[in-house]
Amino acid sequence: MRPISCLFPILLALSASACANGTWVELAGQRYRVEVADDDAERQRGLMFRDEMAQDHGMLFVHEDEEPLAYWMKNTKIPLDILYFDHARKLVAQQRDVPPCTAGDRCPSYPSQTPEGEIVSARFVLELNAGQAARMNLKDGAELRFGPGIHDAP
Repeated sequence: MRPISCLFPILLALSASACANGTWVELAGQRYRVEVADDDAERQRGLMFRDEMAQDHGMLFVHEDEEPLAYWMKNTKIPLDILYFDHARKLVAQQRDVPPCTAGDRCPSYPSQTPEGEIVSARFVLELNAGQAARMNLKDGAELRFGPGIHDAP
């Protein structure tokens, strides 16, 4: 019989894996499994260097404060929809079909900006594969729902 102390690391790893795989958000009736980036290092790395992402997956960025935000595609290999949400988790700005960028620090930024050009404040950013926002016919004001384990504050 194996001592419990030997099994603990295995159980801990399985538990962490199950939690990571169960993290989700829901938008316009569609559920996406997400990775959560809630600290500076995770937000900076984002989806860099990934060759693909499953259609029902995404990345949720959680910021401490609501403020104007801008994201860029430095070292990002897949086209994305970048969706900006306020503190109430309402969609306030969308950057759809943002292309990958291999120009390093010369990659353009994509701000939390309305179609009319107004810069708005956001607290949460959801990155999905390009085309998802159009497929859901997303309109500003759409509500983002968090699954268990996602907290408003880092």
